[in-house]
Amino acid sequence: MAEPVVEARQVTRVYGSGDAAAAALRGVDLQVAEGEMVAIMGASGCGKTTLLNCLSGLDRPTSGQVILAGRDLTALREPALTRHRARVAGFVFQSYNLIPVLTSEENVLLPLLTRGDEQGAARQRARGALAGLGLAGKERRLPNELSGGEQQRVAIARALAPEPRVVFADEPTGNLDAERAKDVLDLLVSANRERGQTLVVVTHDPRVAERCTRVVRMESGRVV
Repeated sequence: MAEPVVEARQVTRVYGSGDAAAAALRGVDLQVAEGEMVAIMGASGCGKTTLLNCLSGLDRPTSGQVILAGRDLTALREPALTRHRARVAGFVFQSYNLIPVLTSEENVLLPLLTRGDEQGAARQRARGALAGLGLAGKERRLPNELSGGEQQRVAIARALAPEPRVVFADEPTGNLDAERAKDVLDLLVSANRERGQTLVVVTHDPRVAERCTRVVRMESGRVV
């Protein structure tokens, strides 16, 4: 197995304190090798999304270590953590997290311009990513002018366009019909197989799990 590009070492995440404390993660150990496409599955509330957020640096664990692309995220202060995330990771959120005042194209452009891409090349890449997800002609639409499934595809285009080393995706097919879900899954698999991008995907969809290289199952905050 290749060296891990994502690693959790005895990661816990506790919300609240005292009698109100609730443990979402209970000592999780996990390694994801460079080039893997890993599905994280389990019942609702088992800690899948919390684990994804900790692995990607969007949330900090209560204890333990998270290593992403050679850097210990738990040792980084916020500005350095933000820079490292922007350099190596892409995100597909279950709630889309599109910026409401930006068009589809501008939402996809933003991470490209943030990392310093030339504007013309970045715009061409953004349009290509949208077209690849069936959104040609909707580049100038605002998020509230799109359906939920279209917003999800814009979010996926935004994650894939910079070709990050690792893509973290939370239910990427959750709001799509069967045909669009297959198109999105084909694109994610292509990013993994042809471009060597590592994918960590939280999903309830067995069709997604079937096409991943490995399935990790969780129960009550633990990998089982």
